[in-house]
Amino acid sequence: MALDILVAEVVCTFFLALGLLYRYGNLMRNHLIVTVSVFIAWYFSFLIIFVLPLDVSYTIERQCLGDPPEGNATAAPADGGNGSVAPPCQVQTVYKRVLPSLWRVVYWSSQCLTWLVLPLMQSYIKAGDFTVRGKLRSALVDNAIYYGSYLFICGVLLVYIALQPSLELDGQKLKAIASSASNTWGLFLLVLLLGYGLVQVPRALWDAGRRGYLLHYSYFRAAKLSAEKCEAEETVDDILESLQAAAASIGPGHPLHRNLETIFQKVPIELRERMGRRQLPQDTPADPPSYKALVRLHRQILKALQTQHRTETQWALLVDEVIALEDVACNQVSHERRFRPTFQPARSAVARLLWGPTAEWYWKCVIHGHVLKLLSVACGAVSLAVVWSEVTFFNKEPVLSLFALFVDLATADGNYVAIQVVSTLIIAYLCYCAYSTVLRIRFLNLYYLAPHHQTDEYSLIFAGMMLCRLTPPMCLNFLGLIHMDSHVIKRHISETYYTQVMGHMDVVSIISDGFNVYFPMAMVVFCLATYFNLGSRLLSALGFHQFLGDDEVTSDLVDEGRELVKREKRRRQRAEDSVNRRREFQERFGSTLKYRTARQTPEDRVRTLRRDDSTESARAVLLRDVEPVDCYPGNTMNSASTEGSDRYCSSLELEVRGRVDRVGFPSSGGFFDDV
Repeated sequence: MALDILVAEVVCTFFLALGLLYRYGNLMRNHLIVTVSVFIAWYFSFLIIFVLPLDVSYTIERQCLGDPPEGNATAAPADGGNGSVAPPCQVQTVYKRVLPSLWRVVYWSSQCLTWLVLPLMQSYIKAGDFTVRGKLRSALVDNAIYYGSYLFICGVLLVYIALQPSLELDGQKLKAIASSASNTWGLFLLVLLLGYGLVQVPRALWDAGRRGYLLHYSYFRAAKLSAEKCEAEETVDDILESLQAAAASIGPGHPLHRNLETIFQKVPIELRERMGRRQLPQDTPADPPSYKALVRLHRQILKALQTQHRTETQWALLVDEVIALEDVACNQVSHERRFRPTFQPARSAVARLLWGPTAEWYWKCVIHGHVLKLLSVACGAVSLAVVWSEVTFFNKEPVLSLFALFVDLATADGNYVAIQVVSTLIIAYLCYCAYSTVLRIRFLNLYYLAPHHQTDEYSLIFAGMMLCRLTPPMCLNFLGLIHMDSHVIKRHISETYYTQVMGHMDVVSIISDGFNVYFPMAMVVFCLATYFNLGSRLLSALGFHQFLGDDEVTSDLVDEGRELVKREKRRRQRAEDSVNRRREFQERFGSTLKYRTARQTPEDRVRTLRRDDSTESARAVLLRDVEPVDCYPGNTMNSASTEGSDRYCSSLELEVRGRVDRVGFPSSGGFFDDV
């Protein structure tokens, strides 16, 4: 039975990682090596999160059986041989063979990926060199800061051990030093991210329940994102002009022509056609660029196209979100209590039957906001419990950590299932707060996980690295919160197999006694700074505009974002009306034209087609100037827009998605295409 639970968790985690990778990545566009590496990184990180509670529960069972800290299975049970403890003894034999091997494979594979494979792969993708050797050299240079920080920590630990005459280096201690360096780096980053996420996650849920606030904040984001998108497009135009100048000076017989063709293959067809129609300035230098200049130009092209792809994807998703919020604001003042969206999504007959306009109105206009606020209150309570436990988990007597108290109560009742469930929920909440912070911080907005297969390889690899680096120190921190780490409570107890495989930091007492215990208390400082918006106010004072509510600049950006979204919605409505008119014309005159052309001679068909084309062209010219009626907060919903919105279909969404794909980052056919 116990082994079945482990197998079920392994299988479910496999499909969870595969589903997330399918949602965010593009399996057909991304290279197979990147897809497999990212999947392994995500899968092993999630596996640690979901299997660790099982290891904790089993370790507590061993302690209840009276096992010594080394985990000897032949020790006498604590109750003197009661038959009720016989099933845990059988479970112990199974897990003793499986868990150590599982943790060795998962932990060291994830560490190898996050510190060696994924950073090199990420830098290799964006390198501008045209050879494998050049790309690897550029990748090593780009990762010098990461390797330097890691080697610096390892060097400090080695010097400390060398100065201790009672310590000797061996294989186990070297592995402990590597784990200590990795966990120290990850714990430092974890405190920053978790201190922000523990406050921001409940606040974001509460603000999401306030429709008016969320709509104004979305307008603010639209204004900033539009400026960023325009800047990205201008950067692409400037780089394409430099590429056009290089193409004009490098002919087919030039030694660098092959490298130039490699750069052109990375540019989408639409941008190449636009570049071909452009005239170069008169003062354009005619001298051909050098090899290093082409490498630099190649790297700039890759970065600029990636930035443009990211901003285009973010803009399309943000406009969809704002239009949905505007629809909710419009329908809230409607007395029909039937939800009427601006753009009708495509739904099957069963979906329309189960999810009708009335049910949609009650959910989006009444229930959804209250559900988010209740969820915000629950998350706020969990965040307070986490912060309290982080501050007090090193106190052994009396036990002040809330999570440690819960584990003690569940252990006294023998409720090991509750320990597994609650431990899983706590670790999952910690992971969500930390990982969502990576996507919220504006400094890290270069890496963006966009759904609908719109995430590029660079962002997928970055997400895999962050998961592998943050998960182990987060799990160690959780074990300290529930007093399952002997280095925290200073008592010789049975350790989990996870900590046994990772190794202990006995060789480095300055870390085990000081940094790893007291540094999480700095999380309180970051939580308070986030609660009072000190970071946002500081950035706003430095010129980086932030959403502060009553600020004059914020109001101007909100108005600008509202106008930008209104313009984009009109463009989409015109495109949708054009599709509807074309479909109605084909349905009305399609059968007549087929019957007429079947009885005509080839000369008559040519004259008929010309006449029909001219007629359709005239109809299109007359109808093109008709502006659709908008519905946005501040305007009342009229019957014309209501009736027109019912005829909208999913072709517009497909057209928008196709536009993002065409303008976006080009597909990478091979990992070594430049060679």
